Amino acid sequence: MRLINDRIRSSVSPIAFALIVCLAFGCKKETEPEYPTITREESIPEDAIKQTPESDEFPPIMHSDNWESPVPVGLPINTAGGEDSPYIPSDRNEFYFFFTPDVSIPAEQQVLDNVTGIYMAEYNDGLFQNPERVWLQDPGKLALDGAEFVVGNDMLFATAREGYTGIHWFSAEYTNGKWSNWQNADFDPEFEVGELHVHGDELFYHSYRDGGAGQLDIWKLSRINGFWQNPENVESVNTSGDEGWPYITSDGNELWFTRFYLGSPALFRSLKQNETWQEPELIISQFAGEPTLDQDGNIFFVHHYYNNGVMLEGDIYVAYKK
Repeated sequence: MRLINDRIRSSVSPIAFALIVCLAFGCKKETEPEYPTITREESIPEDAIKQTPESDEFPPIMHSDNWESPVPVGLPINTAGGEDSPYIPSDRNEFYFFFTPDVSIPAEQQVLDNVTGIYMAEYNDGLFQNPERVWLQDPGKLALDGAEFVVGNDMLFATAREGYTGIHWFSAEYTNGKWSNWQNADFDPEFEVGELHVHGDELFYHSYRDGGAGQLDIWKLSRINGFWQNPENVESVNTSGDEGWPYITSDGNELWFTRFYLGSPALFRSLKQNETWQEPELIISQFAGEPTLDQDGNIFFVHHYYNNGVMLEGDIYVAYKK
């Protein structure tokens, strides 16, 4: 074999020689890096016990006559792991959420498990398809993504990732059937933008920045000449406590958010009248947070199960509109 190769090599160019050998004896193709294929169910600890309303010490409480009592969404969304941060785009038949297999693991270890991150399930007529991981980083590179906001073919998400220090806002585009073209989309650091919701040319977000009512407040930015500017405190909904995780309905007339009530997160709603946000009303209390609504007015939110001050699990709950 060595003699044959030497004779061929002497009469052809190096490239042609490599091609001849490849055709004769098989080519070893360079493979593209692939994303891990571990499923959510495979990643959950074997000793994890699925929490249920029957064992829940602090079930969510409905305070409005307009919705049914909250219930878990169920399969294929909820598992014995931690589901969190639900979001339903107003213009896409999709349901986004954050998942981690073990809520007791700190974030710096979650980033290494190849499964913690953002997931999406197709959502049609109240039915969910199997969720799939939304990859927003190249294979083999570390990233911990969450706090997703989606409108049209654009996404904003918060991320802690390889090559960056701290948490940053990134954007991504939906092209050719997948999210891609992710890049840094940080806002002016002076705005101190936390979790957000965009409606038209207004961006609502929570922040501890100075000048508010105290603690975590809801703020608003305005898009002027293509840039987010002029942070404004939404005074009518803020208190000396914590208000955050804003959500604006598609008609722009309802501001939903999370506020602490009797020692745990609760959902509040403020209605807009004459361009002014009104006094918020309590809708759901007792470990209810991060609201999002579908087009039928059903309320989806995250509910955390606690025992003796320790969080056991997170599930997505829904309160159906009557």
